[in-house]
Amino acid sequence: MQTLTAIVRGLSERYPKVQNLMRYITVKSLKLAHKNADGKKAKGIDGVTKEEYEQNLEENLENLIKRMKDFSYRPQPVRRVYIPKANGKLRPLGIPAYEEKLVQAVMSDILQGIYEPRFLDCSYGFRPDRDCHDVVKLINDSLMRENANYVLEADIKGFFDNVSHEWMMKFLENDIDDKVFLRYINRFLKAGVMEEGKLYEVDKGTPQGGLISPVLANVYLHYALDMWIEKSVMSKLKGWAKYVRYADDFLMVFQYEEDAVSVMNALPGRLGKFKLEVAPEKTRVLPFGRNDRDNNSFDFLGFTFYEAKTRKGGFRVGIRTSSKKLKQKRKALKQWAKEHMHDPVANTLMRLDQKLRGHCQYYGVNGNFVSLRNFYYYARCTMLKVLRRRGQKHRMTWAKMNELWPMYISRPTIMVQIWY
Repeated sequence: MQTLTAIVRGLSERYPKVQNLMRYITVKSLKLAHKNADGKKAKGIDGVTKEEYEQNLEENLENLIKRMKDFSYRPQPVRRVYIPKANGKLRPLGIPAYEEKLVQAVMSDILQGIYEPRFLDCSYGFRPDRDCHDVVKLINDSLMRENANYVLEADIKGFFDNVSHEWMMKFLENDIDDKVFLRYINRFLKAGVMEEGKLYEVDKGTPQGGLISPVLANVYLHYALDMWIEKSVMSKLKGWAKYVRYADDFLMVFQYEEDAVSVMNALPGRLGKFKLEVAPEKTRVLPFGRNDRDNNSFDFLGFTFYEAKTRKGGFRVGIRTSSKKLKQKRKALKQWAKEHMHDPVANTLMRLDQKLRGHCQYYGVNGNFVSLRNFYYYARCTMLKVLRRRGQKHRMTWAKMNELWPMYISRPTIMVQIWY
């Protein structure tokens, strides 16, 4: 049986504009979204959980479809909460009401079906069968195998909070010929935010915590950035270049400095047209490659890429966990260890092993083993210090920790092969 995304994708590949999309938002598709929903997620402003909604599932879904057909359905504002970041700051998090989660889940599948055939190969974030490690591998190969001498680092200031609703709808109208479907996307964009009982209206940005936000972000940058670079900029460059984007983070590698500087100078004007800004303090052209002798480095997607040497003295790209991310990870680990100080030691170490394996799954790429090993050593030292504070009767010692550690903690392992 074809999935909803596959069905819509087939239409998108055949027609320049896709029509009659609302017919795919049915009791059946919403029921599937309900089945796949995470029941442990926090509640929106409606206070409804998955279990509560399921008590009268058929009736609730039929009522939802009826309201959508007569246009009386209006998405509720998202509930805004703040969660602590590893650097001590707070990150705003939006929690949609439960019905909004279901509708957005189906609409997200539809949008993904429409745009997967239309997105360019340079885009990687929030797309099926693509992940950050594909980007890391691509950057490594470009710097090692091509005429790469310069890197353009750039940052879009507060992208998700500054997406223009007007431009977003124009982009969607270019590919979708269904006024009702577009009307509901517009309603989601303007649903607003509820914080401490007060409603805040929004005139820009994508729905916080919304399931349609990732694909909408890709649509926006597909037209605002990807198409411009791949179809217009690349043809005017004097030398070889490579462009890659993961969500709102992007990077370009160039053969010639002149090309890199030209693109960097053109970025503010291009993004400004679509109500976006470049962060000047995070935007620069950096010499990097086998012809550079300054030992330069740059950060991307939590990794630091630096100029290194082979055993025979040849050039190679070094990759390690970025110091900024490593600091955040250490702080988060230390805080977690304190919070579980009085839990049974075996349980704590088993949960720690899960965290460390997750760390390896992301940062365990070729060339980064030393950083992984050091992080594991930091985790062992941290756990020893925390467990020693539990009491003096059975004081934890290095000998005891060294005995317990291999019983519960797996060894650091390279999980992702980016070298051929």
